[in-house]
Amino acid sequence: MEDFEIVEMYWDRNENAITQTDRKYGKYCRKIAYSILFDREDTEECVNDTWLQTWNSIPPHRPERLSTYLGKICRNISINLFEKLSADKRGGTETDACLDEMAEVVGQSSDVEEQLDLSVLTDVINGFLKQCEKQARTVFVQRYWYMLNVKEIAKENGMSESNVKMTLMRTREKLKEYLIEEGYSI
Repeated sequence: MEDFEIVEMYWDRNENAITQTDRKYGKYCRKIAYSILFDREDTEECVNDTWLQTWNSIPPHRPERLSTYLGKICRNISINLFEKLSADKRGGTETDACLDEMAEVVGQSSDVEEQLDLSVLTDVINGFLKQCEKQARTVFVQRYWYMLNVKEIAKENGMSESNVKMTLMRTREKLKEYLIEEGYSI
């Protein structure tokens, strides 16, 4: 089933939209949630919450790319649950590592939220990524959007783990320089 047909089902308030969404994007959303939470039950909870939030947000929204829309919702729900679950035991997971690595570049999330309009920051980072070489961009997105670990990224891209680490470090350094050039204080 095509995405526009699924979106139309949401607009028509046809409950089959959720079934079709799960059929087409369930595996994708589960991968996103699991890479953040590393727990099957929490992953299922986040995916179900994703379907509920999608049901509640379409309409009024009409996403152009359903996969991106669902991925963003699922990722945000998963990160929120992760933060809730790890409030007392911070540290040690792949998600912590990703968040800590990016905090070195853009600051702590609360600082960013206070100082910057996040949608503008997102646009700036997307502009930066468009300038990057394809491999650097792919590795960066796999690490900081999908929160894959270095070993998985290396395997998916036919790279050594040390090469992935070096690519990530160099890309973060370039991003930091780019943000400073764009007028952001780091």
